[in-house]
Amino acid sequence: MKFQLENSYEVKEKIQKSQIAILPIGAVEAHGPHLPLGTDNILAEKLSERVAEKTGAFVLPTMPYGQVWSLKNFPGSINISNESLIALLVDMGTSLYEQGFRIFVMINGHLGNAVALKEAARKLYSKFSDFRVLYLFYPGTRQVTEEVRETQSSHAAYFHACEIETSYMLYLAEEYVDMSKAIADIPHIPMSADVTPTPWEEFTSSAVLGDATVATKEKGRKIIDVAIENMVKLIADAKNAINRTK
Repeated sequence: MKFQLENSYEVKEKIQKSQIAILPIGAVEAHGPHLPLGTDNILAEKLSERVAEKTGAFVLPTMPYGQVWSLKNFPGSINISNESLIALLVDMGTSLYEQGFRIFVMINGHLGNAVALKEAARKLYSKFSDFRVLYLFYPGTRQVTEEVRETQSSHAAYFHACEIETSYMLYLAEEYVDMSKAIADIPHIPMSADVTPTPWEEFTSSAVLGDATVATKEKGRKIIDVAIENMVKLIADAKNAINRTK
């Protein structure tokens, strides 16, 4: 259910029945020559729609901007601070709670948002102890990712416009992928990048962290299906926890 298409006369009863709001949150940033700037938004939206179908949740309008400090100097990237993002999410969560929602799910398409989402969730927990806030970024997919991967990851945590993220897009939004422009760019990311601020232009000129040419729809399907299954379970667990406290 798309929240913005509801009307005020009928939505109150529907909120009481569902109690689950999903916020797709992404970013606008460089994703190489073969993927659009809004890749993270597209992925977050597609995931949110599929999860909502299985949970009876409302899907809120997408939050399209994120913390992209590492890529902010690449053409097309738009960066907002963690502080701004945290404040917005806390305000939004507060409003959702006051409207009657008891589960707030942030489905994140951009790893750079992780710090802000976790902090916002903590602040909301401090305000409303009976408000379940989930921040989800492809949960439980490490094993299946390693199984389908043909090329070694550039980094233990990062994946970006590479074999993996391009496969996600081929599965969920193939119409936005131009595989004729896909490239292999596997940069050396120094250890120092994990312990000191390091703009990505210091180790990549393409913003691609891997071999996008070997991406396939089938690889994307295998990983995304696991992610969706885990998201649905986490939401069900949150709903059961709320019901036990009533």
